[in-house]
Amino acid sequence: MKAIFFMVCQALCLYLIVCIDSRLDFKWQVWKKTHGKQYKKASELQKRTIWEENLRKINAHNLQYKRGKTTFKLGMNQFGDLTSSEFASMLSSYSVKHVRDITLSAADLRSAASQLNLTSIDYRKLGYVTPVQDQGFCGCCWAFSAAGAIEGQTFNKTGKLRALSKQNLLDCSEYLGNQGCTGGRPSLAFQYVIDNGGIQAEATYPYTMVRTCRFNSSKVAATVANYKYLPIGDEQALADALATIGPISVVIDASQISFQFYLSGIYNDPKCSVLNLSHAMLAVGYGFQGSNNYWIIKNSWGTLWGVNGYLMLAKDKNNACGINRMSSIMMAN
Repeated sequence: MKAIFFMVCQALCLYLIVCIDSRLDFKWQVWKKTHGKQYKKASELQKRTIWEENLRKINAHNLQYKRGKTTFKLGMNQFGDLTSSEFASMLSSYSVKHVRDITLSAADLRSAASQLNLTSIDYRKLGYVTPVQDQGFCGCCWAFSAAGAIEGQTFNKTGKLRALSKQNLLDCSEYLGNQGCTGGRPSLAFQYVIDNGGIQAEATYPYTMVRTCRFNSSKVAATVANYKYLPIGDEQALADALATIGPISVVIDASQISFQFYLSGIYNDPKCSVLNLSHAMLAVGYGFQGSNNYWIIKNSWGTLWGVNGYLMLAKDKNNACGINRMSSIMMAN
């Protein structure tokens, strides 16, 4: 039995070696160095094969982009050694059934926004948004999304922008149903800050991915008064809320390989689900390129993903990727 297993492994290794394109050796070494990748000898061949297959898919997509068949480009990044299924397993799962009945009125939002009549807004330029960070291989997008929303509302109230502690949310909100690195919801993070009387700054409670609640009430940096959801599926309500309130926590489908390797352009993949939500982010504005409208969305996968860490998602395209199926807004005290 052991002999058969050895022969199978040997055959697999020979197959992988044959499949490897030696012309990509230099690019492979540069990619590993850029992203700090180190492998045991036994696994490097397999990872290299996955990386090359992903690179082929990226190049094939970008050829379609050059031909004007798609509106966005792909690029190799830190997820290059992951299969689509491995990448998808890192994401969360969100259900709209968790959305509370407490929602903002679309009519009230429209009334307030119509007075501004904005065709674009970018809260990065207005000082509401902290630099992009990298959550690493911890499924805590919900904490980064929630912290970003609180940072924006706190800036709106105080005029001071401070990075808030994602780790504080990770460590201390489990009693509400959040599960640290295995998933959670921005709205539950807001509820924790309400219950807790505040959240600490990143400077006093840094991101480590180690889970032991160490909250210190004497170091509160921001508070939350309440939170509400936006009307499900109403993109106009999301635009109106962005125009009148500030950055907003959103949840979208991020499971497609096109999202895994998104680099630039207006993301509009017909395979992107409007129902199966998997990743929390922060909407920080909207704009347009010619006749194409887009949302500006902050991610938490570092600056080497997307447009310096941001996604330009197609706007007014039938709620692309479920952009407004689970959006939540909080108000600072």
